[in-house]
Amino acid sequence: MERRKLTLLDRIIDNADQVLRTLGGEANQAGRPSPAQGTEEAELSEQQRRHAAGLMRVNHTGEVCAQALYQGQALTARLADVRDEMEQAAAEEIDHLVWCEERLKQLGSHTSRLNPVWYGLSFTLGAAAGLAGDRWSLGFVAATEDRVCRHLEDHLERLPEDDQRSRRIVEQMLEDERRHGEAALEAGGEEFPESLKRTMATVSRLMTDSSYRV
Repeated sequence: MERRKLTLLDRIIDNADQVLRTLGGEANQAGRPSPAQGTEEAELSEQQRRHAAGLMRVNHTGEVCAQALYQGQALTARLADVRDEMEQAAAEEIDHLVWCEERLKQLGSHTSRLNPVWYGLSFTLGAAAGLAGDRWSLGFVAATEDRVCRHLEDHLERLPEDDQRSRRIVEQMLEDERRHGEAALEAGGEEFPESLKRTMATVSRLMTDSSYRV
């Protein structure tokens, strides 16, 4: 059966539904089981637990931002195949969103209270990138995924060695994010200049520092 072409109104309604799912959390379901499944919970000190929770909260906020970026880009992308690719990437990122939230609950912590702010900002940036053209939109995905990968690599070094549950989640996320970034460039994404990447890094540090604490 031929897939019905979505109108702009259809996409707006779909995006509104995804906003509620992303920020509400409970309505999302992962398509894959958590990489932490079957891994024994480690005995962590209170300090280690708080630190691991802070890092996983940052990772969760990063996935909230990823959802917003992809949804914003899908709304304004000009080519249907690029729009479909953005929507598929957003669907895959839902796994990460659910895994991080599950892990935060296991650590006795919570998601960032600033997530609505970061979602709104990221959605706006994503929509603007889509309006700039599909090459820039895909390039923005690649640059964003590169920044996310650097954060995840850093978190693997900083997570408590015994916290194998968190580490397995982050390892799988890192593998997926690398693939998303490479796919965006292969699809024709424009490589961002270093000056723009440095600006993205500054915004990223603000997000990570605030989400770790709040």
